[in-house]
Amino acid sequence: MAAKRVWAAHGLMLASGFAGLGYQVVWAQQGALWLGHESAAVLAVVAAFFGGLALGALLMGPRIARSPRPARWYAACEALIGGWGTLLIGLMPAVSGALLAITGPQPSAAWQWTVAFGGMFLLLLPATAAMGATLPAMERVGQQLLGAAQPGRALAALYASNTLGAVVGVLATAFWLLPALGLARTAACCVVLNLFCAGIAWRAFPAETPPAQASPAAGEIAGPMLRLALTGLLGLGYEVLVVRVLSQVTEDTVYTFALLLAVYLVGTSLGAALLARLRKPGPGDDEDLTNRLLSALSLACLLGTGSLWAAERVRDGWLATTGGGMAAALGAEALLALLAFGLPTLVMGALFSELSRRAMARGLSLGRALGVNTLGAALAPLLFGVLLVPLVGPKGGLLLVAAGYLLLRSGGARWRAGSWAPAAAVLAVAVLAPPLAFVELPEGARLVSYQEGAMAAVSVVEDAQGVSRLRINNRQQEGSSATRLVDGRQALLPLLLHPAPQHALFLGMGTGVTSSVAAEDPQLQVDVAELLPEVIAASRLFVDAPRLHAVAADARRFVRAEDTRYDVIVSDNFHPARSGSGSLYTVEHFQAVRARLAAGGVFCQWLPLHQLDLATLRSIVQSFVLAYPQASAILASDSLETPVLGLVGRADDGRFDAAVLHASLVRAAGPRGLAAFGLDDDFALLGSFVADTAALQRFAADAPANTDDHPVVAYLAPRVTYAPDSLPRDRLLALLAEVSVQPAQVITADAAWLQRLAAYGQARRQFIAAGRDVRPARNAREMLAQVQAPLLAVLHTSPDFRPAYMPLLRMATALAPSDPPAARALLSELAQLQPDRPEAGEALKQLAL
Repeated sequence: MAAKRVWAAHGLMLASGFAGLGYQVVWAQQGALWLGHESAAVLAVVAAFFGGLALGALLMGPRIARSPRPARWYAACEALIGGWGTLLIGLMPAVSGALLAITGPQPSAAWQWTVAFGGMFLLLLPATAAMGATLPAMERVGQQLLGAAQPGRALAALYASNTLGAVVGVLATAFWLLPALGLARTAACCVVLNLFCAGIAWRAFPAETPPAQASPAAGEIAGPMLRLALTGLLGLGYEVLVVRVLSQVTEDTVYTFALLLAVYLVGTSLGAALLARLRKPGPGDDEDLTNRLLSALSLACLLGTGSLWAAERVRDGWLATTGGGMAAALGAEALLALLAFGLPTLVMGALFSELSRRAMARGLSLGRALGVNTLGAALAPLLFGVLLVPLVGPKGGLLLVAAGYLLLRSGGARWRAGSWAPAAAVLAVAVLAPPLAFVELPEGARLVSYQEGAMAAVSVVEDAQGVSRLRINNRQQEGSSATRLVDGRQALLPLLLHPAPQHALFLGMGTGVTSSVAAEDPQLQVDVAELLPEVIAASRLFVDAPRLHAVAADARRFVRAEDTRYDVIVSDNFHPARSGSGSLYTVEHFQAVRARLAAGGVFCQWLPLHQLDLATLRSIVQSFVLAYPQASAILASDSLETPVLGLVGRADDGRFDAAVLHASLVRAAGPRGLAAFGLDDDFALLGSFVADTAALQRFAADAPANTDDHPVVAYLAPRVTYAPDSLPRDRLLALLAEVSVQPAQVITADAAWLQRLAAYGQARRQFIAAGRDVRPARNAREMLAQVQAPLLAVLHTSPDFRPAYMPLLRMATALAPSDPPAARALLSELAQLQPDRPEAGEALKQLAL
C-alpha cells in the first residue's frame, strides 16, 4: 500500500507539473492577444507565475505546515487551480478586453508595462498561488510516505517528477495540443489533470498527518532566505537574457521558446538530483560547498554566455552537417539552448538544492524555500527583460548575473583564491568581448544604427552599393531603401481603390516608405501604429515625412482601443511565423479592423508569399473571408522573388466603380507621380486583382480559420521558415493556378471595358509565368532571345499590358546600335500592338536618323 502511495505521489507531481506549464504556454498566448507582442506576454506571464507561486508558498505554506490534513490541502489547491482555469477559459476574452481598454491605444511605456505585469499577476493569482501551495502540501505528505530519514532526497525526487511533468507539458502543449486543439481545449485538458490530481489525493493519501515542528526564528533563516531570493532573481534573469539573445539567432517561433524552456527545466532538475545523489551524508563544511557552487555558477554563466557569440557558427555548422529540414532546424535551436543553458542550469539546480537543504536544516520548509526563491525570480522579467536590456544591453546584463553570484559568496570567502578566476573572467569579458549584438554585415557594408529595446533589437545596415536595410532582431527584414517602388505601391493601390480618402491608417511602419508615400498627399491625414519605438526612430533614416503621425502602439490594441474611423486601413505584410505576428491574421483582428472603417472604407491586408506556404495562406484567406464575405485579392507587383498578395475588403461589401475610380485616378496621377509606380492608368490599378470572392472561397476550401482561440497560423507558418519546400516564385504560380478573377464580380463597368480588363489579367498571368525561368543576361541580344517571344505573346493577349511593353522597348533601344534591323522589326511590332503609345514610334524615328 505504501509503495502504491509513493507512486501515486510521483504521478500526481508529474501530472501537476504538466498542467502548470501547459497553462503557462496557453496564458502567454492569450496574453499576447492584448499585450500585442509574444515576448512581452511571456515576460508578464512568467513574472505572474513566479509571483503567484511565491505568494502561495509563503502565505499558505505555514498554515499547511501546522495543519494535520496536508493531503486535503493539496487536493483543495489542485481543485482551485482547475476551477480557476475553467473560469479563465470563459472569462479571459472579456478580461483581456477590459485590460486592453485600461491600457489605451497609445500608452506610455511605464503604463503599458504596469498594466501588463500587474494585470497578468492579478488575473492568474488564484491559480498560481494555489500552484505555489501544492509543493508545501506535498512536502508534508511526502515526509510521511517516504520517511523522514532522508527527507531532502525523497522530496527532491518528488520535485524531479514535477519538473519532468513540466518539461513534457511545455513540449506537448507547443508541439501537439495547441496546434490540434487550440487554447481553450488545451486549457481544458490541464483542468482535467488538476481535477484528477485533486480526486486521487483526496482518496489515496492519509487524511491525518502529524503536524510539522514549529517554525524557526526569523534570525536563523534570514541569511539562507536572502540567498535563495537573490539566486532566484539571478537564475531567471540569466534565462530571460539568453532567450533575448537567441531570438536574434534562432527563428523565434512558438517552438523556439518551448525548446529553450524545456532545456532550462531539465538542467535545473538534473542539477538538483545530481547533488542530492553525490553529496556525502554527514557533517561537512556547508559554507565552503555553497561558495564553491557560487563560483562555479559564475564561471558556468560566463561559459554559457561565451557560447552565444558562437551561436551563428554553431547553427550554420549543424545545419550543414544535418542537411537541413525542419527537424534539423529545431535540433539546431535545441543545441544552442543546450550550450547556453546546459552547464549553468546544472549548477543552478545543485545550488538551489544545497541552499534549500541548509535552510531545511535550520527548520525552514522546502515549500518556503521554494517560495522565497520564486519570489526573487518573479522580479527578473521586469528587472532584466524590461529595465536593464535597454540600459546595458544583453552582454552587460549577463555580466551582472555572473558578478552577482560572486558577490553572494560569504564574507572574506569572496576574495579567496577560488573566486579570483571567475572575477577575472567577468572583468576580461567586460573589457574585451564585443556586445552581444547580431548584425549581418556583408562585405563592404557598415552599421548605420543599432538600438536595443525592451522587446527587440533594431538595426540599419548600409551595403557597399549604398542600399540601407532595416532589420528586427537581425532575422526579420522590414524593408530597404531599394524597395520604394513596391513599398509605395503597397500604399497607393489601397488608397486608389477609395474614391476620396481623407484619413488612412497603416498598421506597421517598417522603413516608413509605404506610409510616407501616402503622406505625400496634402489632403490625406495618415496615422501609423508601430509596436516598436526603435523602428519609428530608425525609419527617420529612410524617410523625412513630417506630416506622418506615427504612434508607438500595438496594431491589435490600437484598432480596438481607438475610436477613429478611417477611409483606408493598410496592414503591413507581417512575417507570420515571428513572435506574436500570427495574431494579426485572426478572424477577430480582421473584424476589429472592419469596425474601424468609415462608410465605404477599404482594408488591405498584405501577405508576404515569400514567407508563407500555401497551407498557411489558405487559413489566412479563410479567416479574412469570414470577416469580409465579399473579399478579393490583388498583387502588389509582378515580383517573383518577393511576391506580395493583398486581401481587400470593403466596409459595405460592395463592388468598385470603375468610372468613379477613374476620375480619382486622373486627379491623383499628376500630384502623386503615379507613373513612377506604374499606376498611371485604370488597367494598372484594377488589373492588379487576381482573385474574386468565389475564387478565394474555393482556395480556402476546408482550411481551418485562424482565430484567437485556435491560432493555427503561428504553428503552420514556421514550417516554411525552418525548411522551405519551394521557391517563392513556385508558390506564386501555384496560387495563380488555383485562383481567378471575374472582373464583373469585383468591378462595376461596361461590358467592353470589363472584357479588356479580363484580357489584361490573363496577360499578367502569362507575364509572370514567362519570367519564371528567365536568367540574367550580359546584353540585350541574349535577354531578347529568352523573353521576346513570350512577351510579345503577352501583348497579343492584351495590348494594354505595359509591364511587357516597356522591357521590350528598352531592349530594342539597347539593341539598335549593334543590330538596327532587329531593333527596327521589334519596334515596329510594338508600335502596331500599342498604337496609342508614342514611345515605340519615337524610337523608330530616332533609329531612322
